[in-house]
Amino acid sequence: MRVRVGETAVQAHGDPDQDRTGQPDTRPTARQVTAIVGVLALAVFMSSLDLFIVNLAFPYIGRQYHGTSLAALSWVLNAYTIVFAAVLVPAGRWADRVGRLRVFVVGLIGFTVGSALCGLSPGVPELIAARIIQAAGAGLMVPASLSLLLANVPASGRAKAIGTWSALGALGAALGPVIGGSLVQLSWRWVFWINIPVGLLAVLLAARVIPESKDQHTKGRPDLAGAVLLAAAVGLIAFDLVKAPTWGWGSARFIELLAGSVVCAAIMTWRSYRHHSPVIELGLLRSRTFSGTFAASILYYAAFGAFVLNSVEFLTGVWHYSAIRAGLAIGPGPLMVLPFARAVAPRLASRLGGPGRVAAIGCLVNAGAMTLWLTQIQAQPAYLTHLLPAQLLGGAGVGLTIPSLLGAGSLSLTPDRFGTGSGVLNMARQVGTVLGVAALVAILAHVGPDPITTFRHAVVLVIAFFGAAGLVTAVLLTRAVRPKAPAAVAAGR
Repeated sequence: MRVRVGETAVQAHGDPDQDRTGQPDTRPTARQVTAIVGVLALAVFMSSLDLFIVNLAFPYIGRQYHGTSLAALSWVLNAYTIVFAAVLVPAGRWADRVGRLRVFVVGLIGFTVGSALCGLSPGVPELIAARIIQAAGAGLMVPASLSLLLANVPASGRAKAIGTWSALGALGAALGPVIGGSLVQLSWRWVFWINIPVGLLAVLLAARVIPESKDQHTKGRPDLAGAVLLAAAVGLIAFDLVKAPTWGWGSARFIELLAGSVVCAAIMTWRSYRHHSPVIELGLLRSRTFSGTFAASILYYAAFGAFVLNSVEFLTGVWHYSAIRAGLAIGPGPLMVLPFARAVAPRLASRLGGPGRVAAIGCLVNAGAMTLWLTQIQAQPAYLTHLLPAQLLGGAGVGLTIPSLLGAGSLSLTPDRFGTGSGVLNMARQVGTVLGVAALVAILAHVGPDPITTFRHAVVLVIAFFGAAGLVTAVLLTRAVRPKAPAAVAAGR
């Protein structure tokens, strides 16, 4: 018994047929599905956590390495983000070819080794180099993680599984300040060392519970030059966005790097039209659903990244909370993510006719939460009445939006393109995060005598990103899902 195009590569146990990925038809039990999703979600939680956990470690690192500027310390975060974003799509393509589990485990090992080296770093240059290793490992394991989930979870349970996977990724990002604020009380090195036991456990569990899958039908050598060009394009644009607040958005260096990124992307696109095994299947982007998810993800994660960092900066800079107190103050919002992602979002998707409509609602909820905060923001601390309601509402919006965006994007992926498509969508997330953080830093760099005015401008920026994401989602992703939607979308119609 074969599944329709666009559905998962999981069949009834014992059926001799094989699916499009060339894997034997096996249907995992409910317990196996839970174990698979748990291991994969644990990995994405770790990688997302490390995007934001170091924010609260900066002052402690700076105290140990006297004379280190904030600009130099910022590369502890920026190097991770840039390399992470650049590796994602080539890694997804590689996972489809050589084996998703293999790439996932290699990425986990690289991430764990990089974490150990970060904690042992004798200076900031060595710490930045170790962060690059850590980011490369994360870039390998994240697209392989989502593609393994899509390949091994039956279509009937995929919405809930995607909700868990994406919610824990968002939870990791949002809990970064919470966990970081606690660990730095011991030592900033524990911010990285905490990954070692978790990473080793994930490697052992992955080898034990997750079956291998890959695309058996792709032949010939992959376009390695195209992969390098794509990594260069993403790396250049990410680097450009990180440096824009320092160089100026209209400076010659900014424009030159932007042009270089466009040229690399254009050459890569040209090669993708001509190469028999391109790094990106351009048919993916011809799908309205997939391209809409890609654009909406960039805008949404720009808002999300700016929102998380802005919350930390406001609590520590204006209300003068300690690192651990700021982390605990942010905590209630992330606690709303998982129940809304696992329970509320899938039910709404089935009732409203598709995940795209739920994503649009989630963007609206997030924009509403930030508008509520904008009307309440003040210099005098008033957490319970002024910030907590916006935090809880924002967490609900995250739980509605992130799994729904991934669910909408996965509708257009056939089983043999799970890794590639996952890499593209995750790249959108990282580029969006860099864009949002860079824009926020540009605003916060000019704090005047009245910091509340500056932070109001920052909140308006976050609202604008959430609103733009909601508009794109409403226009491109809110068509009701008909019974034959997976086949139609997979065909690019």
